[in-house]
Amino acid sequence: MIVAFSVTPLGVGEDVGEYVADAVRVVRESGLPNTTDAMFTSVEGEWDEVMDVIKRAVAVVEARAPRVSVVMKADIRPGVTDGLTSKVETVERHLSA
Repeated sequence: MIVAFSVTPLGVGEDVGEYVADAVRVVRESGLPNTTDAMFTSVEGEWDEVMDVIKRAVAVVEARAPRVSVVMKADIRPGVTDGLTSKVETVERHLSA
């Protein structure tokens, strides 16, 4: 499965990059395949391991912020691996045709 998620601390002002970096660090240290862009971090793996990583990423932000907003979108497709790469490669192949 792939889950795209964002964690936003609330009540800490407009500059939230430091808080978001803490969450992304948890994801990167997990060892699961992941990507981060301007809006979301995507992480790929089995349900329990992905949800554990997201829970820990939220917790690290929650430890420093009075309120946290989380948005998640999941692609649950058993048997598919390397979706983070293969989905993008498919779109790029179509764009170059």
